[in-house]
Amino acid sequence: MRFTTPLLLLLLLAACSTPDARQARTTAPTADTASTAEPMDTARAAKVNAQSDTLKTVQRKHLFSSPSTPDVFMLTLRGPNLLSGEASFTITDASGQVIFREVLTAPDLEAAMVYEMQGPSATQTEREAFVKKRIDEFFADENFQQPALAKNEKYQPGQLDRATWDDLHNRADAIGFRYLVGKEETRRIAWSPLKKQVVKLGSTGG
Repeated sequence: MRFTTPLLLLLLLAACSTPDARQARTTAPTADTASTAEPMDTARAAKVNAQSDTLKTVQRKHLFSSPSTPDVFMLTLRGPNLLSGEASFTITDASGQVIFREVLTAPDLEAAMVYEMQGPSATQTEREAFVKKRIDEFFADENFQQPALAKNEKYQPGQLDRATWDDLHNRADAIGFRYLVGKEETRRIAWSPLKKQVVKLGSTGG
């Protein structure tokens, strides 16, 4: 009987230690997995964005927001190729301030080709040549108008507020710029001394 008590104590100690050993074996793989996970690579160079690739740029200086100092008109086409890029049209004044910005798509520049095609379809080379031509001619002389609004032009509600339109209509020195978007939409813009910003005079044919 004297040996019974020590034997029970040994069995009790063995039973208490068994769950700890099992717990150690089950938690160890989790720690190993965490230590081998790949860290975030913040130094890796970002993938090249095709939209940042400049394909063609044209620019021209012309009087617009100032009667004495020309602004810089610029059209820059960026993208993977000429037929799927985006063209950024900007006007920057003499102080370096961008006073106008609009983004046009390659289809906006290509759509009017339908009126020059000799057949039902065009090759990729012909399409690319047309887009280049459109960009080269974007700032042609005939696209600048002075005055911005002709004397016989009538106000069209909904295009521009009447006060701004009347002010421009009375300015013989105001210069307007027009540009074709898509097949036949002609957009017109001008600098408004009254509002001190570029305003849209409306569009036709869209």
